[in-house]
Amino acid sequence: MYALVDCNNFYASCERVFNPSLQGKPIAVLSNNDGCFIARSNEAKALGLPMGAPAFKYKQFCRANGIEVFSSNYPLYGDMSSRVMQILSQFTPEIEIYSIDEAFLLLKGFELQTDLDSYGRQMQQRVEKWTGIPVSIGIAPTKALAKVANKIAKKFKDRTGGVHLIDSPESIQKALKWTQIADVWGIGRQHAKRLEALQVKTAYEFTQLPEDWVRKQMAVVGLRLQQDLKGIPTLGLEEGQKSKKNIATTRSFEGTISELSELEERVATFANHCAQKLRAQKSAANLLVVFVRNNPFDPKVPRVRRHLAIPLAYPTDSSIHLSQMAIKGIRALYEPGVAYKKAGVMLSGLVPVNGKQLDLFQREQPKHDLLMGVMDRMNKRYGNVLKIANQDLKRTWKMKQEHLSKRYTTDILDIIQVRS
Repeated sequence: MYALVDCNNFYASCERVFNPSLQGKPIAVLSNNDGCFIARSNEAKALGLPMGAPAFKYKQFCRANGIEVFSSNYPLYGDMSSRVMQILSQFTPEIEIYSIDEAFLLLKGFELQTDLDSYGRQMQQRVEKWTGIPVSIGIAPTKALAKVANKIAKKFKDRTGGVHLIDSPESIQKALKWTQIADVWGIGRQHAKRLEALQVKTAYEFTQLPEDWVRKQMAVVGLRLQQDLKGIPTLGLEEGQKSKKNIATTRSFEGTISELSELEERVATFANHCAQKLRAQKSAANLLVVFVRNNPFDPKVPRVRRHLAIPLAYPTDSSIHLSQMAIKGIRALYEPGVAYKKAGVMLSGLVPVNGKQLDLFQREQPKHDLLMGVMDRMNKRYGNVLKIANQDLKRTWKMKQEHLSKRYTTDILDIIQVRS
């Protein structure tokens, strides 16, 4: 059996833990640079605040409806997530942290010794008591069905209490008939449209399709999902923490940038950030992508969005080499007179740094490895004091966070003071 534990309105719940006056009030959390809404409490959803809506367009709407707006407080959210996951690990040694607010737990054999419904409620009560974060829990024979059970636990909280168990063929069929095909975990938008066109409206109808058809149309991934929904475990826990397949650093500028020299400095900085992430997971990149765009919300100018993919001569994690390639890319993309609002660098084709393919005629400057090691140790100890020469040494990029709450659990200066 699998349990899917999902923190309810996680970002909003984190804000409420340290500010109880927010209970019952609509809350919305903004993306990096306070750009758009990435999280909403149930109260904000009920008022009609759209997901992904630009903040500047809904500023008056939030004021008129009393919506409390917060900047993303990732240090706080990350620390609270870690606390929740540590508590869940007390219930089983086999756990997959699926996202910042979700985790799969393998409860193999637990049903022989305990009532899983009661066990789920113990998890729920302990997490909320020890962290203040409310969670919903779905328990079922497979991961895909645990996702379905979790949706039911949330949707019908008055009846389920936030915990729902699917443990029989009858309960599986009932849950699948209730679940719309577009809401099935692993069914993308295009597959959902195709299935709906074939009058496959529910998850149950999907499980009744011929396996040969599913394999042909949706490959082996779709077939595994179908088996999982039938109650046949095919999707196991992901073991360990996987390295990222792509690494990106993208930023919206506070204003706009029209000068090439400023864009070069920005993408060089982004490439350096990406290189630091590469080295942290002991990977090297084979491909670098640079992109720029102007303000998509400005109706007075035509939309400009350009990108360039640069194959690297050899896999590298060097900040020096990657920043040089990023500058080369931005020079090719630059158009005089365009007011750019956002730029970014993405690294792809990642391979283990110790297993990269060498080139007979071109290779990394051997001194780079030693230099990057010194940079990483110094920056970790003293806080990003070393930069590469094509970065602005006096410039420190700071995210726009006009509605940032305190870092109650990660900054000694922000810890709540209790007075008698």
